[in-house]
Amino acid sequence: MAIDSGDPELVADYVLSLDAAGRKEVAAALPGHLLVVRRRRAATSAPDRPGDETWIDPMRVAGAGTISGAAATVAWLNRRDFQDRTHDAPDATPVLVRVLSARPPAWQADFATRAALRLPGRPPGGHRRSGGAGTLALAMLRHTGVTPPVHDPLVVEWVIRPPTADRLRRDPLLGHLLPRLFEAEGVGRALRDERGDRSASGAWLAALTTLAREGGIDRDLLLDGCVRRFLRGGPVVGLRFFARLHERLEPTYDEVRERAAAYLRLLPAAPGSVADLALRHLRRLADLGPQDVGEAVRALLSRPERRLVTAGLTWLDEYVRDRHAGLDAFAPALADAFRCPSADVQGRAVRLAVTHARQFGPGGVVAVRAGARVLPQDLAETLAAAFGGEAHAGVRREDDGFVPVQLPAPRSLTPLPPAPRTATDLAELPRGDDWQAMERWLAGVVRLQAEDPSSLATALAGRAARRTGTGGPRQGIEACSEAIAALLAGGPADQPADRHADGPADRSVGGLADRPVDRPVSGPSQRASGESSGVGVGALAGGPRLPAPHLLLLCRWAEVRDGLCEGTLPPFLLAEPTEPTGHLDPGELVTRLESYERAGVQAMPADLQQALLRLPRAVPPEAVTRARALTSPAGRAAARWVDGARPVPLTAVDWPGEGPEVKPDEGPGGPAGPVPRIHAAPATGLPLIDLLFAGPGPRPDDEHGGCLSWWPYVMPSDREVVAQHYLPHLLARESVGPGEALALAVAGGPPGEGVALVLAHVVADRVRGGAPERRAEPVVELAARGELDGGELGRQLGRLLRRGWCKPGPALETLEVAAGLGAHRQVWEVVTGLLETFLPGPEERPAARHAQVLAFALRAARWAGARGAVPRVAEAAARRASNNFVREARRLHTYLT
Repeated sequence: MAIDSGDPELVADYVLSLDAAGRKEVAAALPGHLLVVRRRRAATSAPDRPGDETWIDPMRVAGAGTISGAAATVAWLNRRDFQDRTHDAPDATPVLVRVLSARPPAWQADFATRAALRLPGRPPGGHRRSGGAGTLALAMLRHTGVTPPVHDPLVVEWVIRPPTADRLRRDPLLGHLLPRLFEAEGVGRALRDERGDRSASGAWLAALTTLAREGGIDRDLLLDGCVRRFLRGGPVVGLRFFARLHERLEPTYDEVRERAAAYLRLLPAAPGSVADLALRHLRRLADLGPQDVGEAVRALLSRPERRLVTAGLTWLDEYVRDRHAGLDAFAPALADAFRCPSADVQGRAVRLAVTHARQFGPGGVVAVRAGARVLPQDLAETLAAAFGGEAHAGVRREDDGFVPVQLPAPRSLTPLPPAPRTATDLAELPRGDDWQAMERWLAGVVRLQAEDPSSLATALAGRAARRTGTGGPRQGIEACSEAIAALLAGGPADQPADRHADGPADRSVGGLADRPVDRPVSGPSQRASGESSGVGVGALAGGPRLPAPHLLLLCRWAEVRDGLCEGTLPPFLLAEPTEPTGHLDPGELVTRLESYERAGVQAMPADLQQALLRLPRAVPPEAVTRARALTSPAGRAAARWVDGARPVPLTAVDWPGEGPEVKPDEGPGGPAGPVPRIHAAPATGLPLIDLLFAGPGPRPDDEHGGCLSWWPYVMPSDREVVAQHYLPHLLARESVGPGEALALAVAGGPPGEGVALVLAHVVADRVRGGAPERRAEPVVELAARGELDGGELGRQLGRLLRRGWCKPGPALETLEVAAGLGAHRQVWEVVTGLLETFLPGPEERPAARHAQVLAFALRAARWAGARGAVPRVAEAAARRASNNFVREARRLHTYLT
């Protein structure tokens, strides 16, 4: 058959030679042939060798040339089977266009419109694999000349293919899609990396400015489009391209004057870079009216950015000197400038107010005095000398309205839902990100398989009958769950879509998890070489390096699947948790093991090791006594565990280069990145557990399967070890966030440097962490439990700030929220640790961010009523310089002593 040749051109020739009856016959046979190809691919694929994909483009061409309706043809070409390829293939668009061009013109136009509307959006910051759907839709729109539909993803597909000026000049879509360039969601993110400098010759910036210079594109269309996009707002990353385009167009004086009202509207709330752009062009205008100047200055003085407030003060000073105008209208805005965290800006605002004090009327004087309450004592006294009033009693800097409250009680977790007991409860797979539901589902199917296999098979078979092909391939744990469900339903298990689910997991069960557990504990040397259980940490050296917690999860699911295939599945699982933290009651585990021994059931290795990890650190004596009476290998392993064999790891976080500050781009794994260290000896003889307590090493090559949120519940009594495994993933796209940090806070085990670093990352990461209230939750929860090591959290936060991984603003914002929730004393402890590692040494030059942290430290000290010198602050206060950093250090040191 032509399709089996793998040559789309041959298929196109064959299809174009068919008559109407032949095309109808081929179209009817295509779905059945797709099923045959799918089975053949599953049979030939392997984890390290993807199956043959040369059939995909021939199948697409066959459907494009034979399926009768335009809508059905679009649906065929967009099948998920054709999208998710494991490697790139030659572009089949020219062949598809050749086949589609044989259809009637009206059919082609209908197809082009439908194909364009079918394009999905791209995830923020990510790339969607479209299987060529976008390329084909654009090609057919150009071929047919039909007006493109209004659809944002179509515009994004158009812009992700960078043109030259010549290609863009000849593009029939230019007139239709260029105006939408400034309206469609996602365009800014897609073009965010285009460079705006003159040396950059590529892509849209160069092509658009070239055509605008030649007159091929209306300059007003581009400039107005950029300004409209600025006014719509949004994150700065989505506006970066439009700002660069605006600047490369070099607006003339007249063009700026025509848009002055729009530039003025950008000053109060646009992102800083856009407000800078608008200010720069407004300052070019010599004929800007007094009302417009006043509006601009008031907007700038209310901004949080130091540079914009400074620009506003400069403009106000020039305005007053040139016009000798009254300043009452500016008094509230000037009071806003007093609130700027920069001492330089505060001093400049005070000097401006004092210089022009005679131009304030009674109302302006009152407004200036009211705003002075936030100034430090020395500046307040300077202002009071010119405006009258007292420089104390309500003017002191410490009066920031903070009212201390009590810490909340530790949060109480919702109990686990009851275990599923009927087949109906297990008919649908839960979401892969719901660890409780997935654990209950796995335990439920194992239990029901022993108690009522026929009902379970019926329920899961009904589920399989209801499934459609639109759900997409499952990944990781979900892939194993799908395979388990298929086996229980009595049919063949689908090939798991995730390479982790059938490969490393299988090798791990055979090489790491599936080993006798009744072995003596070996010494450190044996553990290091992997000899204690026949296989150790080095067993995976030749394969993909999976994160150890994810490997444990995959092993557990894979051994259930294998137990079903081999008929060795136990009547229930040992590791099913009994607490919402993931803990397992020790007495309940002993009861389960006793039941295994009475029935002569052998424990599954990964299930047993997960059960041991879920035991609390404090085991009641009666449970220990009962465990000692167990006789099976699994029972003896559990008895050793509760009788003192549980690993007691020593952990640390190494930071290479503790001296001078490093470049901000040196992230995890770089020379300045943290190196997690776990030392737990001797080995337990339980390979997966030994792997978990061996430390993560460098960031694994393979992904974590989307299961980061599960890890605290895998090891609920060892949160510090979990935190150490989190460290290589801190700056990953799917990173550790407040949810994972809060799970660590409610887990068990002593926290250490790893937990502190995870908390510090969450506290300072505004992008992934969201609102400061959410980022503060883990800190407040640990404080409420009396388990927060504030000094260590501060030290790790200082190291993050020092290496440029984050900025002080978001971190201080989170700490202020935590203080307002009752953790003000603990926040001062955090600040003392932060000052220890963040402040510059004697040979280092201080920067504005150091003064910013010192100013916050003074507020935090007052909230907590702290006293006693801090060595690094005293050292800074003793410097002979008189810059902002030294002034802030002296104020803090004076207060503390």
